[in-house]
Amino acid sequence: METSHPNIGRRELLQAGTVALFSGASPLLSAPGLTNPLSGRGAAKRCILVYLLGGPPHQDMWDMKPDAPSEIRGPFNPVSTSVPGIHICEHLPRLASQTNRLSIIRSAGYKNSDHPFMTYYTLTGRISPTPLGANTVLPPTREDDPHIGAVINKFAHKQPAVPGYVSIPELRVRMQLLPVAGGGRAGYLGPEYDPLMVNEDPRKADAIASLSLPKDVNSSRHSKRKQLLAMLDGDAKRPRLRDYDKLRRVAMELTDGAVDDGLFDINKEPAGTRDLYGDHRFGQSLLMARRLVERDVSFVGVHFNYMSKCDGWDTHQNNFPCLKDELLPLLDEGLSGLITDLEQRGMLDETLVVCMGEFGRTPKINNAGGRDHWGQCGSVIMAGGGVKGGNVIGASDKHAALPTQTPVGPPDIVASIYHALGLNPHALIVDPRLNRTLQLCEGDVIKALF
Repeated sequence: METSHPNIGRRELLQAGTVALFSGASPLLSAPGLTNPLSGRGAAKRCILVYLLGGPPHQDMWDMKPDAPSEIRGPFNPVSTSVPGIHICEHLPRLASQTNRLSIIRSAGYKNSDHPFMTYYTLTGRISPTPLGANTVLPPTREDDPHIGAVINKFAHKQPAVPGYVSIPELRVRMQLLPVAGGGRAGYLGPEYDPLMVNEDPRKADAIASLSLPKDVNSSRHSKRKQLLAMLDGDAKRPRLRDYDKLRRVAMELTDGAVDDGLFDINKEPAGTRDLYGDHRFGQSLLMARRLVERDVSFVGVHFNYMSKCDGWDTHQNNFPCLKDELLPLLDEGLSGLITDLEQRGMLDETLVVCMGEFGRTPKINNAGGRDHWGQCGSVIMAGGGVKGGNVIGASDKHAALPTQTPVGPPDIVASIYHALGLNPHALIVDPRLNRTLQLCEGDVIKALF
């Protein structure tokens, strides 16, 4: 059953629990004979996914082809990095200095080039069970496969006092495609594993207004409400009410945490730290992500949408001005700031950072000075969390059109993320949609990453 809350606060969590209670939506995902997904072998304890919605042009960023014809290579030049022999775009100077911490996958791709299809596929590792037409945006339902963050929330999250999966903001395919897209929530795992959504600008004090106590409810009244709810706990111990009870308890704990210590309030960060990320919504979203994982949130997805004057990374027109004047500076400042901050705090080794989009862009520049969708080849960046630095995996042809070495698909990227977080991607779980067992992920771990 579908939920449609814009932010998961106290009221929304209670509503979601009621939906699960009366619909039987919560599936049984553990039974005798099934594999325990938690292998315990991953180095990472948390993950920040930086998702560049729209499709970033890999050949203008991470996989440049300076010897290609002008209608393919574009005006940007490659520059040397902190690792001899590795070159990236001149407009990513800060990230160039951090290449010794990065793994660059230059051979990621799939044969589809449609936003909703590839967004769903890259974020769940599975092809949508519902056939999708061109740019057909279907809302999330309980029949969906779960987002990477929801799976980690279900199987790897260990701190019930904080959310396991936070989305900054909620997943939408593009600015011009306004409906909330499938693939961003927990799907058949159930509503308790849906993300807590930060849909407002993190720079606002009430970025998650639903987690703040109403003006007419002080801490004393809030405590009395909790005592009253505790009196009802006896009924909540019945099996069919367990999910509801957990949702209610999480809602209260989140409220307490948000009110008591400003978990989501980035204004509590020193000015120097905020400056490190850049004074823009994208950078401050990454700062919020760091703040959350520092407090044991297991997965934060930062979706680069509604954060730029350009239409995200969907650069069908004016690709190069958009990149040079806005998109690349935002990414360079924000992502490098995140990596620096994590390293300075001693968190990078246990925090996996992933930067990717749903696909790459066409080798040939179109008549509007843009690049169109191109699913066949793209780049994915990883850092921290046990991933090797100064590492290039795979290669593309002379026009960055097709992988020529070590081709990988979305399921392989997802499997590698699970592996880094200590999950066995081939563990068997129950799919309640068809009452059958299936692997957590059908991809293979990219061994060269680790």
